[in-house]
Amino acid sequence: MVNFSIHESAIVDAGAQIGEGTRVWHFVHVCSGAVIGKCCSLGQNVFVGNKVVIGNNCKIQNNVSVYDNVTLEEDVFCGPSMVFTNVYNPRSAIERKAEYRDTYVKRGATLGANCTIVCGVTIGKYAFVGAGAVINKNVPDYALMVGVPAKQVGWMSEFGEKLDLPLTGNASATCPHQNVEYRLTNNELVKVDN
Repeated sequence: MVNFSIHESAIVDAGAQIGEGTRVWHFVHVCSGAVIGKCCSLGQNVFVGNKVVIGNNCKIQNNVSVYDNVTLEEDVFCGPSMVFTNVYNPRSAIERKAEYRDTYVKRGATLGANCTIVCGVTIGKYAFVGAGAVINKNVPDYALMVGVPAKQVGWMSEFGEKLDLPLTGNASATCPHQNVEYRLTNNELVKVDN
């Protein structure tokens, strides 16, 4: 029984695992070793490599290539034409498949349109990477990152709103949309569970 949808122009290689409720749109190519969770959306012209794991409820917009050694946890948003890499110092004449670096994107993170994620980094949970930013180092949980190379300019709630907090120090703020408190302690932001 088929419990996901694949457009007739898409190519899904034998062996690929696709979760229930996932939608695979026009001109997508999913390689045989890929593992894709439930209720995901793979937009037009998406490529998913063999050594890729995509968690439940991920949204991958048009023209995104998710190359080998990339792992997306649940609820990750990949904006249109954003870029993952998997080789740090590529050369056409030198094969470096044994040198692929792992990239991890934690639960709830947003990767804005046209941003670039240089391989070998971890993007923290509910982090927000602005459109066009270039990430070349690890990103803390809830961090708002912009620029080339990206710098942290703030903190984001799980709802996706900028919190009124300093970058460093000790402080707290409440997301007005969910009435949830976030506490900054020793330069680390956590959601306060009541």
